[in-house]
Amino acid sequence: MKSIPLPKQKNLRADCAWVIYQILEQGRSSRDVLARVQRRHNAKDNAWIQEMSLGVLRQVPLLQSWLRTLLDRPLKGDKKAIEHLIMLGLYQLTFTRVSEHAAVGETVNAASYLGGIKLKGLVNAILRNFTRQELASKPIEDPVIQSGMPKWLFKLIHQHYPDHAADILHNSNQPAPLWLRVNRHKTTLAAFCESLDALNVSYTCPDTHPDAVILTKRHEVTALPGFSQGWFAVQDGAAQLAAPFLSAQPGERILDCCAAPGGKTGHIIEQCSDLAQCVALDADDSRLARVKENMARLDHNPTVLCADASEPDTWWDGSYFDRILLDAPCSATGVIRRHPDIRWLRKPADIEALTQLQAKIFDAMWTVLKPGGTLVYATCSILPAENSEQVAQFLSRHPDAVWQPLKEGETEDAPGWQILPGEQQMDGFYYARLVKSTG
Repeated sequence: MKSIPLPKQKNLRADCAWVIYQILEQGRSSRDVLARVQRRHNAKDNAWIQEMSLGVLRQVPLLQSWLRTLLDRPLKGDKKAIEHLIMLGLYQLTFTRVSEHAAVGETVNAASYLGGIKLKGLVNAILRNFTRQELASKPIEDPVIQSGMPKWLFKLIHQHYPDHAADILHNSNQPAPLWLRVNRHKTTLAAFCESLDALNVSYTCPDTHPDAVILTKRHEVTALPGFSQGWFAVQDGAAQLAAPFLSAQPGERILDCCAAPGGKTGHIIEQCSDLAQCVALDADDSRLARVKENMARLDHNPTVLCADASEPDTWWDGSYFDRILLDAPCSATGVIRRHPDIRWLRKPADIEALTQLQAKIFDAMWTVLKPGGTLVYATCSILPAENSEQVAQFLSRHPDAVWQPLKEGETEDAPGWQILPGEQQMDGFYYARLVKSTG
């Protein structure tokens, strides 16, 4: 698909449609394209663009089904972005409080900014016909369209979780709650909560997470008390389990493998401040810049290393690690509610490539773990091929690997704990803990 440049002049809906086009047609991440567009707008407009674009991504199959009903033939070439603008208009009319007048009028006007001045009449006619035919009130029978997922992922979820598929699909389409992790090096949970109370910020403190706060209403993170002083980090509840599962002890050498953006690194240090060393390793230098920024704000000082985890001969100094957290590259299918673009960026062929990479890194990390040491394998995926099946295959390759259950119900054929999206308000995540035998 031909690339379409960002409109020369900023326009709220044109820029939003461009974001959607870049994700769906060019395969670019929402983080990258939103960052580019949001340089042009104020905070309020940026929030609108993000809410609308991510909302559209959650409803692509439904919006496309309506579009096919209303559009005689697909638009092509440099006019393809107009289809995404129309989808944005349909989303506003159906799922938002934007008035019909603004949803139609402003969307039609935005066509000019996308090089579609001659298509303004078409955009207007489609949006008017949509409301006139009351398509939004007509039931959609296709369960794939209802799910908001690509067909391949819909089938996999039903295949692996027949009893939980409906909940997974529903929760994956809900906005994720905002979890915070209090930095116990800087303050206490009680003191941080008092500061939130003083500003009338609504929150809860889950019993399952001793350092966690969940905000019950959306807030600008940087405006919360203690942000610049490093009192807290943004980290989902599932990710907050990694450090306790690793259970680093004083005097130990720890490796956080594939560490960016550094949330788990910070938590490891906060849980045990007397470590001999904590190494944060990642192959992406640009993402490591975020690790350094986050660690500086939280006042932590890990060893940050840019290297390929699958090739320890290129970076390992020969000194074994006591514990390793392997947060493996994955499909991220457990965090779709937080990053709805993932469902469209991932393709079926990606899963095989990812499982091969995971196995390569897994084996490599085992070589740098000392006998008697602990490795925690983690992903933010819900696909067994990346999780329980990956760990079971690793155990079959490594007789010196001892599986150590984290939760009741684990078996050797299905080791580890699979957290499903929305479970205890958490993202979808997987954990397994292994110990390297000394014999």
